[in-house]
Amino acid sequence: MSAAETPSALSPSVSPASPASPAERPSARDTWRELYGHIRPHRAAVAVGALLSLLGAATALGQPLAAKALVDRLAADGPLVGVLVLLTGLVLAGTVAEAAGAYVLERTAESVVLAARRRLMGRLIRLRIPEMERAQPGDLMSRVTSDTTLLHQVTTHSVVSAVTGTLSLAATLVMMALMDAVLLGVTLGVIGLIGSSLGFLLPRISRAAERTQEAVGAISTVLERAFGAFRTIKASGAEVRETARLEEAARDAWRHGVRSAKWQAIASSAVGFSVQASFLAVLGVGGARVASGAIEISTLIAFLLFLVHLADPVTQLVGAAEQYQMGAAAIARISAAERLGVERLDAERLGEEPGTGGAGPVEDGRERATGVPRQGGPVRPRGGPASVRFQDVGFRYRDELPLVHDGVSFVVPGGGLTAFVGPSGAGKSTVFALIERFHEVTGGRVLVDGEDVRDWPLDRLRAAIGYVEQDAPVLAGTLRENLVFAAPDATDEEIRDVLVRTRLTGLVERLPDGLESLVGHRGSQLSGGERQRVAIARALLRRPRLLLLDEATSQLDAANELALREVVAEAARHTTVLVVAHRLSTVTAADRIVVMEAGTVRAVGTHAELVASDALYGELAATQFLVATG
Repeated sequence: MSAAETPSALSPSVSPASPASPAERPSARDTWRELYGHIRPHRAAVAVGALLSLLGAATALGQPLAAKALVDRLAADGPLVGVLVLLTGLVLAGTVAEAAGAYVLERTAESVVLAARRRLMGRLIRLRIPEMERAQPGDLMSRVTSDTTLLHQVTTHSVVSAVTGTLSLAATLVMMALMDAVLLGVTLGVIGLIGSSLGFLLPRISRAAERTQEAVGAISTVLERAFGAFRTIKASGAEVRETARLEEAARDAWRHGVRSAKWQAIASSAVGFSVQASFLAVLGVGGARVASGAIEISTLIAFLLFLVHLADPVTQLVGAAEQYQMGAAAIARISAAERLGVERLDAERLGEEPGTGGAGPVEDGRERATGVPRQGGPVRPRGGPASVRFQDVGFRYRDELPLVHDGVSFVVPGGGLTAFVGPSGAGKSTVFALIERFHEVTGGRVLVDGEDVRDWPLDRLRAAIGYVEQDAPVLAGTLRENLVFAAPDATDEEIRDVLVRTRLTGLVERLPDGLESLVGHRGSQLSGGERQRVAIARALLRRPRLLLLDEATSQLDAANELALREVVAEAARHTTVLVVAHRLSTVTAADRIVVMEAGTVRAVGTHAELVASDALYGELAATQFLVATG
């Protein structure tokens, strides 16, 4: 697809997957709903962890009482063994309960992260093409890796800490009130005065956390951009400029991270200071009350121990609030990605394996015949060739962009070779995108086998099609994995047959591990022509009823192009083949040629007919020195 036919992948426009602006940021209620959605499948484990944490907190509450009893017995010269055994038992029981609770919560948190990643990755793989074209891949990857990691704390520790911290705080305050109401008043006054600063700090922590996550996503985006054009960067001598771009993204993340750390440090310090100030105030007021005889020394000691213990639930609550603010930003970004439009495969709805369906739309709950089952031998399509019809098709990539197709109509009967030619930007590659339903028409209809493609179950439509893209992408992995990518059940005999037909046997013999050799990132270990032949072999192994070749031989030398033309001609005897080509030498033998210009069909005919009747085609043919060969 030419640059004129599709929006730029490097467009600076903001992705819909980007975090919401402040005006669009989810409300606290929506955030809690999303948070509970992550917790709900694991609520039993979270409850167990919370109960164990509460048990640990309860044993800690008993320790000051045991210490008070110990001081009273020392004063009364009473037996100490029982109290010491009780105190030791409380410490051991609390330690075991807290350790068990921490393990349960950590394990549950990892399960929450795993579930979130599986769900998010599943949706991202099924994103509709327009959504993917508007998004930044690096930022989407950051949501799967970085943002989901923040769920580890907020979905378990933050929630459990909020519950256990609240209950522990309430119980501690009750015990302190029973000890001495005056000292409790002093404690609450000091803590409340200093703690009120948290209302100022928490919103700033939230904003800093959100911007930190955005900055981390920006780093992934810049890296993905660089790796996607690695050779271009080196050939252009742009290493220093790209490094500077990466460093700027890293510095931006650092700035926001430091800002977040600053507010968190201030919040933590405020909690610690409030407890210490309360301790000094209680020590002074309590000492005066002991001196006046209002309370006993053992009561003051127990109260001070409760005050020390009070630091734990207060710290838990503040930490839970901080984690929630950080996690809320991650939840908002994850939720935004999950709201992107996805394709629904019919096999998923029916509980079947995607891509194993038949040759046509579902009618009255029954499939059409799917052709012969897969067997060994030469690759043949499943069932008969498919027909294609465009009826007054209109299409634009976005509402604000001009029409790419404007009243496009043509008919391709089943079988044979049909070529699409025309100037760059005429809309040729878009024909294939609409047949595959990568995009939806804005007007008219696209029919395959007489059925609107929108009525076909999506996975069954694509199961009937073999598609070779312009850039013939090859995935990281082995050569075998790439060949069978669209046909995982292909037999060894079928693989050998397609290797011979696409002239890849020499490549297999040259590679150190044959079919099991790694081809590198995006096929970096293969030449451009080898990648194209691998892509064609992959499409043929799918045994399609409709084969779409988009500039599939543009990087082949003359000998390999001739061989591949023979393969395409042979395939056209068994299936319907549609070819987009600027090199008209590859389409002179086509059964029909569709000439496109400015999003319209200008003419349809054979090479000889069009050379004689269509000025544009005649000009293109003359440019390619094809008139003499016609």
